Amino acid sequence: MFKYSVRFDSEDGALAAMSIDLGSEFIKIAIVKPGVPMEIVLNKESRRKTPHTLVIRNNERFFAEAAAAMAVKYPQAGYQHILSLLAKQNGDPSVELYKKRFPFVALGFDEVRKTVVFPSDNVTYNVETLLAMILWSARQTTEAYAGQRVKDCVIAVPIYFNQAERRALVTAADIAGLNLLQLLNDGTAAALNYGVFRRKEITDKPQTMMIYDMGATKTTATIVEYVLEPDKTSKVSKTSNPVVKTIGVGYDRTLGGYEISLRMRDHLVKVVRETMKTSTDITESPRSMAKLLKEADRVKQVLSANKYHFAQVEGLHEEQNFRAKVTREELEELITDLEPRFIQPITDALVMAGKTMEQIDQFVLMGGGTRVPKIQEVLKTVLNGKEIGHFLNTDEAIALGAVYQAADLSKSFRVLPFGVKEMVLYPIQVAFKTKSEDGTYKDVARQIFGHKSFYPTNKKIITFQSYTDDFEVDLRYGALEHLNDEQKKQFGSTEVAQISVKGLAPAIENNGSCAECEIKGVKTTFGVDLSGIVYVTKTDFVVDQKPSAE
Repeated sequence: MFKYSVRFDSEDGALAAMSIDLGSEFIKIAIVKPGVPMEIVLNKESRRKTPHTLVIRNNERFFAEAAAAMAVKYPQAGYQHILSLLAKQNGDPSVELYKKRFPFVALGFDEVRKTVVFPSDNVTYNVETLLAMILWSARQTTEAYAGQRVKDCVIAVPIYFNQAERRALVTAADIAGLNLLQLLNDGTAAALNYGVFRRKEITDKPQTMMIYDMGATKTTATIVEYVLEPDKTSKVSKTSNPVVKTIGVGYDRTLGGYEISLRMRDHLVKVVRETMKTSTDITESPRSMAKLLKEADRVKQVLSANKYHFAQVEGLHEEQNFRAKVTREELEELITDLEPRFIQPITDALVMAGKTMEQIDQFVLMGGGTRVPKIQEVLKTVLNGKEIGHFLNTDEAIALGAVYQAADLSKSFRVLPFGVKEMVLYPIQVAFKTKSEDGTYKDVARQIFGHKSFYPTNKKIITFQSYTDDFEVDLRYGALEHLNDEQKKQFGSTEVAQISVKGLAPAIENNGSCAECEIKGVKTTFGVDLSGIVYVTKTDFVVDQKPSAE
């Protein structure tokens, strides 16, 4: 039996660390603390996963199980699937899809930022604030379970999150009072959970695994590589440690189990119209539609193991009960048009990794959406006979992998080294002006972090030599040819940040009287941190001493 190797530093022995798998529909939390090597946190109902739902009604907040129940009664006051709205502005496809899926929830937009806000009880909340409330609740649940204070945290996120989304989530974690150690990509977290149990099987010959994860609202295919690499920090010669690298990714931001549940709900709406006589249409009642969606999701899950089942809701609409037989065949007919989308993330991941399916050693399923038999049947058509693995815990692998990383990064614990190399999915470049020999300025863009490079990275330095006064340079995304048309449409703005450099003119003036000095320009250092966020470490005014005439 494998055991995690965890050692506690005595001076910080009272501390603990946690991880949060921030799914669209459910949150899973894991903890490591003295005397408790890594485990899933149980909520107050003793359940291992918690609804990712918040209800604010009459200025009172409801979380978790209570919120999920309240959201059915008062759908206008329920905030669900808000992760998809992080850093999204008016007109974004994600916003339009949210309006379609949650037509009874009021949306607005910040006048300055143009990002989504929610008006509620004469108060307006931005997405970061609502998400911070949910993270705060997760922290409260963890501390109640642990019986002690918990602050250090790793949060698992989709790899396709861009700079704006990652920064917004960092803000939410800060508001919640968490010490965020890292935003860890969820595919990497699951791969890490698998790897730490099998570190002795990892050699200097790379082994590959594809993790196909269909959650509630998104689908990703992540190809990782396990390999032993020399430990450059070790004082012992020829020491090697296992490393997991992400080498290929495919994703669909809007394809998941929730889409299937919505289609089942709409099918049941048709049955309601055919079998129930009502004075108003069921779609006009938020509560009735919420009840029907809840039942549609339940029926979908039952049909994964049964060929037919009965949908039934007491007092569904206008106090009338509803009961109807639904078959697995009917469910499969509802999702026939989605079959190409089930496969596309696999194709995209293989192309990005430069691999064929034959070169993938293992293929494993994750996420509740993959329990639908039809989805597994469709996936088998592209696996070329490769066996589908079910060896990862669908609900808990991400949280447990992330908490191992939390223990590694926290000052309170020491774990056996297991390197993590995340992939830069979107290239980053710096755009600025440079002075030509004829005195004119031209626009220049220089890539600093390329697509498929790894992070955290070595810092990159650019020296700006054409400026004599305050100036600005832009951080932007580079070429995105590896994205398909739908992904580009969902991507949003290609601008990342604007960097202002001030005080250059006085610095030049102060050094102008130095005959032995030669002004070299402004040297700016860039990096990508553990969370995949680009940052500026420092900006220096560079003056060199001229070489001696001797």
